[in-house]
Amino acid sequence: MAVNREQVLRSAAALLTRQPTATMDEVAKAAGIGRATLHRHFAGREVLIEALEELGIQELEAALDGARLDEGAADEALRRLVELIEPAAGLIAFLVTENQLFEGEVHEGWTRTDARFAALFRRGQEQGEFRIDLSPAWLTEALYGLIGAAAWSVQDGRVAAKDFSYMVVELLLGGARRSVRS
Repeated sequence: MAVNREQVLRSAAALLTRQPTATMDEVAKAAGIGRATLHRHFAGREVLIEALEELGIQELEAALDGARLDEGAADEALRRLVELIEPAAGLIAFLVTENQLFEGEVHEGWTRTDARFAALFRRGQEQGEFRIDLSPAWLTEALYGLIGAAAWSVQDGRVAAKDFSYMVVELLLGGARRSVRS
């Protein structure tokens, strides 16, 4: 029986977004395979996390590509982006948290995606939409945090899934929008 690697990764992602401390045995069970089969594909948790990181970065980059970040107002581009990130929000939240546990080398995909997020926020600042006293790097981190918080809130049933994008975008923009004071 051939094992579909992507299906195993998606099963692992679904489990680990709900149970970040799940064991490899639990991951194998969730994927419907034996532990030995899982270990043939992923020699340990670290290798599995690295593969999940690749998947998560692919999902982020697909959302960034699909959101057409250079079109229209920056706040509208942000809305499109968050809507496209939503299906992978749990995985992204898990990976961001997991990455904070380790010191050392950062996957170049995070650098690429962070730069694209920051460019969107910088464009919004240059066009007078977003506050200039909040750095694009901070706005990027805030966006990751809101995506994670919303993903966990939806997963735990504290908020409706249909409100994910609205909650993330409105809270971020509520703090990021530039206001004119008299």
